[in-house]
Amino acid sequence: MFIPHFLTRRKDLRDDTLLRTIVDEFASDGIRFGPATDYAPELLVSEGQLTRRAPSPAQWKDVEFGWKIAKELGRLDIGQSVAVRDQAVLAVEAIEGTDACIRRAGRLCKAGGFTVVKTAKPQQDMRFDVPTVGPGTLEALVEAGARVLAVEADKTVVLDEPKLVQFANRHKLAIVALKTAEAPPGANPTADVGAA
Repeated sequence: MFIPHFLTRRKDLRDDTLLRTIVDEFASDGIRFGPATDYAPELLVSEGQLTRRAPSPAQWKDVEFGWKIAKELGRLDIGQSVAVRDQAVLAVEAIEGTDACIRRAGRLCKAGGFTVVKTAKPQQDMRFDVPTVGPGTLEALVEAGARVLAVEADKTVVLDEPKLVQFANRHKLAIVALKTAEAPPGANPTADVGAA
């Protein structure tokens, strides 16, 4: 099964390639995999502003810029996340994962205040490697000095959303879930929404 990947190098070692090989091997024995989110759709974050704090106008520009970069990273099956500030890329996620990408951005941007954008791949197979945000992600954001997290609505799993939102509000982070790169119509970048 893995000979073309590891011995003959006829196939690459990208995440999607390896995971599809495993899924295909199970399928050859009649075992089919389905997306876990089909059975627990409530795990996927809905569109909107999750936190009291919203991105500033400059941060919305970083979200829009970072979204395009993150989608291209996904298209190339490199990673799902990018850290940006003032429309300049600080760090991109590769095999090390999102949290390490965030920490690297923090080391490179001592002033902090940067934005992290995490999206699904354009060709995202919802059976595996679904974008996920959890407590470790938010802790990395705070440690590194990030101020904004933008994720893709309906395609990102948020673990224990109420606790994450509470943590984010306590640390004055802005978290938004979007379907496209643009700020939603009527978004007021300086307004706070109700307490969470």
